[in-house]
Amino acid sequence: MRQIVLASKNIGKIKELERLLGKFASDVKVLGITDFPEMPEVIESGNSLSENAWLKAKQISVFSKLPTLADDSGLFIDALAGKPGIYSSRWSGYEGNDSLQRDRLNIEKALTELVDIPVGKRGAQFKTVVAFYMPNSDGSFFEQEQLGVLKGQISQVAIGNSGFGYDPIFIPDGFNKTLAQLPAGVKDEVSHRGKALRAIAPFLLDHL
Repeated sequence: MRQIVLASKNIGKIKELERLLGKFASDVKVLGITDFPEMPEVIESGNSLSENAWLKAKQISVFSKLPTLADDSGLFIDALAGKPGIYSSRWSGYEGNDSLQRDRLNIEKALTELVDIPVGKRGAQFKTVVAFYMPNSDGSFFEQEQLGVLKGQISQVAIGNSGFGYDPIFIPDGFNKTLAQLPAGVKDEVSHRGKALRAIAPFLLDHL
């Protein structure tokens, strides 16, 4: 059976990527970082989503000796000149390991920053870069990158219990509900991560 490593410790993100990948490659066994307890942590020191995605994909692939799919995502808010951008996951400054607490604090910061911004002026984009890296025995490698973008608005309050990250405050264009209110299947179809993964899926199928 073909194998691929998903480069993430975020349980919600892993489940979402597993669900999306399963639609295209049901014969692929998906491994997570937790399957490699000795794997050193990758420092996301890049200056862009692309750089961070490649840092994770390459370093984890070299360690695991398996093809690796990594992503880096960010929320880019128009009224805040694109913030938090590549710093989305750590915008509030929370340094603990509780992902729910981190998400809550990040959402609170976003709503506080936008408290004086009226409806109609709260545009934003979710962006994801997905990077695939696969080393070969002869020292060569395959690599591919895809970008997914989802446009929408930031709500005035957090609504919904599904998803993760900023999903409870992001209303995609064409919807009147946040991502955290949408069924998983609907979110997969419209999400930035879903778009990026669908774009890279043919390459994965050809090279795994």
